Amino acid sequence: MQYRRLGSSGVKVSEICLGSWLTYGNATEDNVAEACIDRAFELGINFFDTSNVYAIGKSEEVVGKALAKYRRDDYVLATKVFFPMGKGPNDKGLSRKHIMEQCNRSLKRMGVDYIDLYQCHRYDPETPLEETLRALDDLITAGKVLYIGFSQWTPEQIADAVTLQRGLNLDRFISSQPYYNMLARGIEKDVAPLCHSEGIGQIVFSPLAQGVLTGKYLPGQPPPEGSRATDPKANAFLGPDRLDDALLEKVQLLKPIAAREGLSLPQLALAWILRLESISSVIIGATRTSQVDDNAGASGVKLSDQSLQEIEALFPLG
Repeated sequence: MQYRRLGSSGVKVSEICLGSWLTYGNATEDNVAEACIDRAFELGINFFDTSNVYAIGKSEEVVGKALAKYRRDDYVLATKVFFPMGKGPNDKGLSRKHIMEQCNRSLKRMGVDYIDLYQCHRYDPETPLEETLRALDDLITAGKVLYIGFSQWTPEQIADAVTLQRGLNLDRFISSQPYYNMLARGIEKDVAPLCHSEGIGQIVFSPLAQGVLTGKYLPGQPPPEGSRATDPKANAFLGPDRLDDALLEKVQLLKPIAAREGLSLPQLALAWILRLESISSVIIGATRTSQVDDNAGASGVKLSDQSLQEIEALFPLG
């Protein structure tokens, strides 16, 4: 396993991060989740990502319990705050009240004294940005949080935050968690360059495009039973455009490229993302230890120029 600095910070994270969206505390049995986390540790993965909203707190509980057997120093634990955790008017967003309350509850659920990386799960237009940033800074001062980041913010929102943090001498964001894969390359245009210039690393989610880049969805055939495409709760990022036959045919053309590189299709997709210097880590989801094994094999892989050119021809930056 190879490691990279998280943005311009000094902390190093594994190139592969094990996430828990839609899996741990939800569709995956707790013992299976623990087995996947144990296998990740064995393979050198030290970075684990979750959120308070995943299974409304259950994911944090499962991840925290599985990690309890390991030295706290040996892993980097990330979680998030923003989405509704109740029906009250203050049970969501990035107000000081919600951030402080949810941080304390996340700490309790995960059974830890501090969170390595605390992330704004989305941008909150209803809360003054300064209020959010000061609350995050106070959590760092209190020792409850070591580093801060955000997910799915626009370039304008990122620039505003960085300007405020610099002007108010607040702790800076070190990470961005965007949706990014071969089929969705939007961050390459503005988010990634801006973040790179500001010392903010990318921790990307859905690197396999909800399974499309594994090659399991075949043109002209219905989605396999039990796949995310058959689960209306799990396919928020898996619209009809992702299951278009023309697109699926292009994905099949990745197979000979992967074979030439000695990689599986998922490993090819992950290694392609890691080609960028601005990427700190790639978040994978795993419901079997064999998936952890396969995905971890993408770390340290350098794709040939020929393969990169062929992939670019199939899925160009729009």
